[in-house]
Amino acid sequence: MGGAERTARKRRQQQSAASRAVTQARGGGGPSRKTIVSVIAVVVLAAVVIGGVIWTNASKNKTEGTTIAPQTSSAALDTADERQGAVVVSGKADAKVKLDIWADFLCPYCGQLQQRSGQQIEQQIQAGNVQVTYHMIPLLNDKSDPPGYSLDSANAALCAADQGKFTPFHDSLFASQPEEGKRGYDKAQLIKLGQDLGITAPEFAACVNAGTYDDQLNAALAGVRKDPSFQGTPTVLHNGQMVNWTQDGWLDKLISQAG
Repeated sequence: MGGAERTARKRRQQQSAASRAVTQARGGGGPSRKTIVSVIAVVVLAAVVIGGVIWTNASKNKTEGTTIAPQTSSAALDTADERQGAVVVSGKADAKVKLDIWADFLCPYCGQLQQRSGQQIEQQIQAGNVQVTYHMIPLLNDKSDPPGYSLDSANAALCAADQGKFTPFHDSLFASQPEEGKRGYDKAQLIKLGQDLGITAPEFAACVNAGTYDDQLNAALAGVRKDPSFQGTPTVLHNGQMVNWTQDGWLDKLISQAG
């Protein structure tokens, strides 16, 4: 083989090596572009899923370690003898409009009732025009995570009523209402709310921790479930008749009709 032929052959070998290097650089000798994209997609999806789980857990437990903001503007309404068994009666016995309200502290529609009409109801109680019998029942007791908030909060509200603090306790729980299906407030948080509202008697904490009124509340729930006038929470009755609390001016209308 002559020198010219050896030189040509060497040039061809160099060109072939260069061609293979370019092919590998473009992905011909390693993972394909499709494979790389698929791996990236899996990594991104995993990150999204993990992030979603973290966000969901944080959202579910957002009440943990928090303090319930005390609402004190309505404290003047209360007396220590309002509780009558598992209900609380607020207002004068000779009030011309007498309402019964069944509610659950976890119920979002009960929260809407309080937001729409709570302040007006309390003003009319204070004015002597309205008396309300509050039935705080644990209808959604299995709808918190962990279960039990409806019963714990209803019991704590009755414990607060014994100390003359039902209305601000009631209003505070609705103002900071937890979401249905998520964590409620534990007994320590409920006790702290009572203390922030000025309850100093050690009997209050003992009442909350012991679930003093749990049996009465469960019995009240079992009883109202048999009542055809009960339509879930909230149910508002006036003289045994259903009230459409979503209608604007409903309370003013009742007071006007009562003369």
